[in-house]
Amino acid sequence: MKITIKTAKPLLLLTSVLLFSMLQISAYAGSISQHAMESAVLSRPLVYSLYTPDAYAESTQNFPVLYLLHGAAGSETSWIRSGDIVATADALIASGAIPPMLIVMPADPNFWWADSHLEFSQTALISELIPHIDATLRTQSQRGGRLIAGYSAGGFGATNAALKFPELFAAAAPLSPAVYDPVPPPSSSATRVEVFQKNGQFDAERWRSLNWVSVFGAYKNKGIVVPFYINSGDHDRFDIAYHAAAFYQQLREHQPELVELRIFDGDHDFAAWGGSIGDAMTYMARFLQQ
Repeated sequence: MKITIKTAKPLLLLTSVLLFSMLQISAYAGSISQHAMESAVLSRPLVYSLYTPDAYAESTQNFPVLYLLHGAAGSETSWIRSGDIVATADALIASGAIPPMLIVMPADPNFWWADSHLEFSQTALISELIPHIDATLRTQSQRGGRLIAGYSAGGFGATNAALKFPELFAAAAPLSPAVYDPVPPPSSSATRVEVFQKNGQFDAERWRSLNWVSVFGAYKNKGIVVPFYINSGDHDRFDIAYHAAAFYQQLREHQPELVELRIFDGDHDFAAWGGSIGDAMTYMARFLQQ
């Protein structure tokens, strides 16, 4: 267990990694491709972007997979266009901070990765996309080869998936996660999206039923611990620092040595998420079973 409060931007860590490995990146550059799979659960295609490290084509080995979720108003390209995930992954692999891995970045048009009255986005992720990736790519398909992370609403989704299905994930990293308890502030988009509404109005009970608090008891009873890396900017405009710390405290009481909290100088934006995803990936990679 560790809690860190920083005044420096999270970009500093990524910058040092980039500088260290800038002469090697060309040998470790990954590629991005776009894909779609037919989803029976959603009755529509489930689209996703895929980061593939160079090492994938150069070997016959199986690779770990990171499922990286976007937030509200995001898409399968958000991490690529705004989060600089390719440069980050290339630099971390080149420096040896993480092993070469596949990164799957799916899209949820409802943005919250929840099994709601609109559609079963979480079920599609867990029951369709993960098996699809394991069936079509050379993956380390056991729990020890799979990670999940996301920002904001994607942090909400990553948190819920890891807590509900701890047997599937070696570690999780919700960044600026929308883990509000008991309810989101009025400024949060969660109060305005149909996922959490009833009769056109935000419904607190619906929120709680889809939030982490509804599965936390079952998670603790399962006895399978998922290491968590949680962070937030100290100037997060949606007050997520407070709620992230409260969630951290609940996890700390259950798994004191397997949860980290980082509060840094920042807001609720890609300067925070793109700047800290490298630190999160480095932490999660410690729990991969090679």
